[in-house]
Amino acid sequence: MTADAVRLRPPMHRVSPRAVWYWTARAAILWIVLIAPQVIWWLADSDGSALPHLIVGAVWLVLAAVHLVVMPQWRYRVHRWEATETAVYTQTGWLSQERRIAPISRVQTVDSERGPIEQLFKLANVTVTTASAAGPIKIDGLAAADADRLVADLTTRVGETTGDAT
Repeated sequence: MTADAVRLRPPMHRVSPRAVWYWTARAAILWIVLIAPQVIWWLADSDGSALPHLIVGAVWLVLAAVHLVVMPQWRYRVHRWEATETAVYTQTGWLSQERRIAPISRVQTVDSERGPIEQLFKLANVTVTTASAAGPIKIDGLAAADADRLVADLTTRVGETTGDAT
């Protein structure tokens, strides 16, 4: 292996701690959408038997509570990123975890996105696109200022790199 070789390794930086609250809010919205039909079913049921509704509702609420408490913390512990002189590293997921690396010479575009919920939490997502069949590398949950610096830094590095970018 040459000194320039890029190795897959754990990235150094965590995402913003605010990402935990962002992921919790997004999951809460999902659970509200999923629980709403249960509530409508309960209100529209003229049979009068509340037991099935209570059982199904309790199961949904337990699943929602576990998901809302466990998932954001787990994702925060797993999600990491790093940009070096030679590559961009990411580690993502929570149930299924993935590590990705993109050599700077292969980077084609660097994008930043801030949706409405991200803006509330002062977060941004960075997408690094390469010609990889695996698709772009995404770094979700960065502090907006960190995302701006990362985009500027990667744009500069890519412009200075003499690679084929394919």
